[in-house]
Amino acid sequence: MKILDGKLLSKKIKEEIKLEVDGFLSNGYRAPHLVAVLVGEDPASKFYVKSKMKSCEQVGFRSTNMVVDKSITQLDLLSIIGDLNKDQGVDGYIVQLPLPEHLDVDIVLEAISPDKDVDGFHPVNMGKLILGLDTFVPATPLGIIEIIKRYNIPTEGKDVVIVGRSNIVGKPMSICLSQKGYPGNSTVTIVHSRSKNIEEKLKQADIIIAAIGKPNFVKEHMVKEGAVVIDVGINRVEDSSKKSGYSLVGDVDFDNVAPKCSYITPVPGGVGLMTVTALMINTLKSYKKKYEFE
Repeated sequence: MKILDGKLLSKKIKEEIKLEVDGFLSNGYRAPHLVAVLVGEDPASKFYVKSKMKSCEQVGFRSTNMVVDKSITQLDLLSIIGDLNKDQGVDGYIVQLPLPEHLDVDIVLEAISPDKDVDGFHPVNMGKLILGLDTFVPATPLGIIEIIKRYNIPTEGKDVVIVGRSNIVGKPMSICLSQKGYPGNSTVTIVHSRSKNIEEKLKQADIIIAAIGKPNFVKEHMVKEGAVVIDVGINRVEDSSKKSGYSLVGDVDFDNVAPKCSYITPVPGGVGLMTVTALMINTLKSYKKKYEFE
């Protein structure tokens, strides 16, 4: 069993990005610029944005954290988005989700310029992904792709089961792994809350990607010997032994599943760190496209 070390891999990729950015700066170009729009003061959202801003600093990006009141109107938020779309000094930006209930997430995401949509959620970018065209791949699937590529995990002809059908992970991940080329050429099955015989499907999988949001959902008896298991879940469970009162666990029962695997991601220290790193990859991609470096 080998650990797919997201911490080590994200550090390596960030170092590669930093070298590129240093080269651009030494040639008189400005630094890539990522903006995060945070609506309200949700603690989890603040934590995620802080992590993204820290990563920007590590790779030499300029970063801006725009915090707006949670009572902001749809019209005013769309006005901010319109300004960011027009700002030539901004290469990419994200509107941190979730949003307050009075705001329409679909309208907000569709207002973001596809050329600056480094989260990869705009319908235009999703459409390009389906067609196999060059685009921004959503950050979590892109992070998983980088893990697969960097660890040279075979995907051609493999049976992949994705647990979860979200637009953020499950659906785009299924598209990526079923496309021609590497990593791809897999036979992909998505299972979800309404699927029948989930355990039987998982037992046949060469690669399992768990993104269902249920602590320790994937058990030892559901996984065949030698499977690759990629755990996207980050769940808080009560733990009186911890000062915080909780532990972070994934969607996979790691301790019992890991011995059966050829490769497995830990939680924390796996996909989560790579998701933030993927956002840096997409921002650099947008920057290079603007200056025609690619």
